[in-house]
Amino acid sequence: MAEFTLELNDDQKEVRDWIHGFAADVIRPAAAEWDEREETPWPVIQEAAKVGIYSLDFYAQQFFDPTGLGIPVAMEELFWGDAGIALSIVGTGLAAVGVLANGTEEQIGTWIPQMYGDAADVKVAAFCSSEPDAGSDVAAMRTRAVYDEVKDEWVLNGTKTWATNGGIANVHVVVAVVDPEAGSKGHASFIVPPGTPGLSQGQKFKKHGIRASHTAEVVLEDVRVPGNCLLGGKEKLDERLARARERAKQGGGVGAPPAEGRGRVKNAAMATFEASRPAVGAMAVGTARAAYEVALDYAKTRSQFGRPIIDNQGVAFQLADMRTQIDAARLLVWRASWMAAANKPFTAAEGSMSKLYASETAKKVTAQAVQILGGNGFTREYPVERMHRDAAIYTIFEGTSEIQRLVIARTLSGMQIR
Repeated sequence: MAEFTLELNDDQKEVRDWIHGFAADVIRPAAAEWDEREETPWPVIQEAAKVGIYSLDFYAQQFFDPTGLGIPVAMEELFWGDAGIALSIVGTGLAAVGVLANGTEEQIGTWIPQMYGDAADVKVAAFCSSEPDAGSDVAAMRTRAVYDEVKDEWVLNGTKTWATNGGIANVHVVVAVVDPEAGSKGHASFIVPPGTPGLSQGQKFKKHGIRASHTAEVVLEDVRVPGNCLLGGKEKLDERLARARERAKQGGGVGAPPAEGRGRVKNAAMATFEASRPAVGAMAVGTARAAYEVALDYAKTRSQFGRPIIDNQGVAFQLADMRTQIDAARLLVWRASWMAAANKPFTAAEGSMSKLYASETAKKVTAQAVQILGGNGFTREYPVERMHRDAAIYTIFEGTSEIQRLVIARTLSGMQIR
């Protein structure tokens, strides 16, 4: 187990500087254009693939960094470049995490490479969990998966929403209900291979921020997938459902969490989100840091009443608070990432803590950056306007700030707080 340290090693520094260079030279110059176009920046993704940033090997190396800091360092630098483009580059990772969290070794080896493609033929993947009536309330999910025993196929029907890369992905990972009576324990994840009949893109959303990232509905109409596309396999699913039914017989209720769960419900979607929360926190840190740096430079060069505006405490103290909050958010992200790599349980919901604080920090810091730039900050001539719009997503996706607080409160109290 790697010791926790705040000092990056030489390899980590080299990777950080390499990604920062790509973000500065390739992502930032393209950010405003793709934000206006509201389209997937395929040329930028292809450039990332050519240099090795968009690849299974790169993410595997960062994911298996024994210190746990590989992913958060990479995410912070990419999102420092631009949140929308960066999400297009890393959005496939959520689907990959879904497979890693729930799949067998064979499924991991088969499907994750197909999610990325290669530099000559770039692919993307989508993780489909949220639904029109089931966002934070994952237990309200209606998408159904029914097993056809004769053909050894699963038949999926339903509509997913807010899916990054939804409809344009090569591989879709879909969370569906296999046993409605089992509550959240009756959910499972499925691979929908490329070209599967019955899967189509629904509405593409025109968004407030992260507009270079494709977000859409995914419609599933009698989508048939082979039995081996159930992540984890049917034997494992049947065992889990049997345990849930046994608890129900003992009076715990089918959907009730086990006592050792300390109030946290475990299922296919939640396993994916829990693993990715510190990474989302790192994304928020990158956006906050970018806005802070713009505001700091502006405050040192913008003069009013014969002196730089940073000479005024009202501005200088804001910048001091911004930097303090950014560093605090990064520390929470690094702690959670190290704990996950060291297989230390989140006994105080440290993953949710990191995502909550970093997300709220990004919203606050980008708003302060706009304020420091004044009228200029309100225009698209300066990037803080875009950064402020982008930051709004961090308190919403992959668990709203309210849900993070609920998870933390339940974990600390052991109670099913509502």
